[in-house]
Amino acid sequence: MTKKSIRKKLIMEGAFAFLIAVTPILFYWYKYMPEGAETWSVLGIEFGTNGFDDVGEAFYYYFNKIVPLLLLVVWFVTCKNWWYYAILIPISMYSFQLFAVLTFDSNIVDENEVMYVVAVTMVVTPIVYFIRVKLVDKHVHGIDLDAMDAELQVLKEKEELRKEREKLEQRQKTLSKKM
Repeated sequence: MTKKSIRKKLIMEGAFAFLIAVTPILFYWYKYMPEGAETWSVLGIEFGTNGFDDVGEAFYYYFNKIVPLLLLVVWFVTCKNWWYYAILIPISMYSFQLFAVLTFDSNIVDENEVMYVVAVTMVVTPIVYFIRVKLVDKHVHGIDLDAMDAELQVLKEKEELRKEREKLEQRQKTLSKKM
């Protein structure tokens, strides 16, 4: 590895570690909000209640969705296991819940997102299952599908050559009878 790739890897790992270390602070950020405030400004950005009772309650719902979503995304990006696509299911769940909280216009939170998650689950589950089947066949049962395909191709070619040989022998017999 070159120094540049090592430096890049350390920066990425450091960013992930920092993000993971900061998540408890983000998760409890709502406790540091002014109580009963309608708006809150930080760095020139003003946050409102967005339909909630106060800014603290809004941030409570925001960060109860953002923090697990961030941790799941970090897990998905850094996971080296074969089943990491299954992490997309809770990622989709928190994403739909975050969208519902950010577009809060009624008093119902975490109610209808399950239908969207079911749709995502119906796509992700078969993908994870087929990946698992291929891995189990290859590593547990010792079945190499590529080797089997190559062997079947060789058998087909042998069968074709046998048929050609039989045709040639048949022609040779008919030609020898005519002479």
